Amino acid sequence: MSRQKRTIDLSIKPKKAIVCGVNMGNADDTEISLDELVMLLANLSIPTVARVIQKRNTPDPASFVGSGKAEEIKDFAQKSEATLLVVDDFLSPTQKSNLQKLTSMTVWDRAFVIMKIFESRAHTSEAKLQVQVAQYRHEIPSLKGLGHQMSRTGGGIGTRGPGETEFEKHRRKLERRIKSITSRLEEVKGRRRDSRERRKKNGAFTVALVGYTNSGKSTLLRSLSKDCGILAANQLFSTLDPVIRRISFRDGGSFLLSDTVGFIRKLPPELVAAFRATLEEVSGADLLLLVVDSAEKDPVGNMEIVLETLKELEADDLPRIIVLNKIDKAGSDADFTAMELRARGEETVKVCALTGEGFEDLLTAIKKQMTENYEDRPADEHA
Repeated sequence: MSRQKRTIDLSIKPKKAIVCGVNMGNADDTEISLDELVMLLANLSIPTVARVIQKRNTPDPASFVGSGKAEEIKDFAQKSEATLLVVDDFLSPTQKSNLQKLTSMTVWDRAFVIMKIFESRAHTSEAKLQVQVAQYRHEIPSLKGLGHQMSRTGGGIGTRGPGETEFEKHRRKLERRIKSITSRLEEVKGRRRDSRERRKKNGAFTVALVGYTNSGKSTLLRSLSKDCGILAANQLFSTLDPVIRRISFRDGGSFLLSDTVGFIRKLPPELVAAFRATLEEVSGADLLLLVVDSAEKDPVGNMEIVLETLKELEADDLPRIIVLNKIDKAGSDADFTAMELRARGEETVKVCALTGEGFEDLLTAIKKQMTENYEDRPADEHA
């Protein structure tokens, strides 16, 4: 094995992809998830030429899909000149290896695609470190199969083959890198914690924007703060580093509004763990604005994915306001979604982050939360 630094290879960009999923009983969820995967690939400039769905109770433990379906994929790939097969789930090293052999294609899973996007969006040293440690954690399990394969190249019963030794060396090297990066990220975590505590002592009321990726969180922050320097791109995971701005009320007082990384279905746990220092800006907030794209196919489903991730961060019990965004695109669908959410007891405000429609209602709702729940913490002008 080469002694050079080895990370997940994120440089290859095949021209055409086939996406593949397993329908285990909910066809709508499968379709929505595949739609998302196609969009993820589009963010990497990789076009999708076909979607393949196999209906089965559970994915095949050996190759995710059955050998017959894999053969169909191989035949279509040859006709369409597709070179990449992307599976809409997490693959084990065995499944990936077998699927590559069965289809003669490069095989990625959903986690790998999301990792690629995160890497392309990481511009600060902190974000790059967080992505790097997630990559290393993702890579270690895949090395186990490699270690078994390499160990067959030498060594008898009761001995250690040279391949196994090389595998263990590389695994230890990755673990040392993870430990080193984690230590540096702990320092970042400590500094962020100190900053939050200073803001609390100064009476600052903190509000965190959370939501599905590309729901319009950054656009909302940009419009409310009137800061044109905030990136608000129509792309997935455009924000990896926390952005905090002060928002003032017309009649006096203010609050701090922060934006951070968005969520998505099947977000790799390695990324959640790596970005915990960043995501603690959410768990340390006084109020959450859960931004929902009301023009999406399944806005409530997306909201529930966000709530599941908030539960992982122990932030699901924080006070929150559901912000139904993009009402200009959703039309009457936004009204029906708002009724459904209010029937579930969710405080809901409809807005258009681009035009500012609904901002007065949103600011009124935020101020009401501040008044009712945090009377002992005035909305003053101190950071």
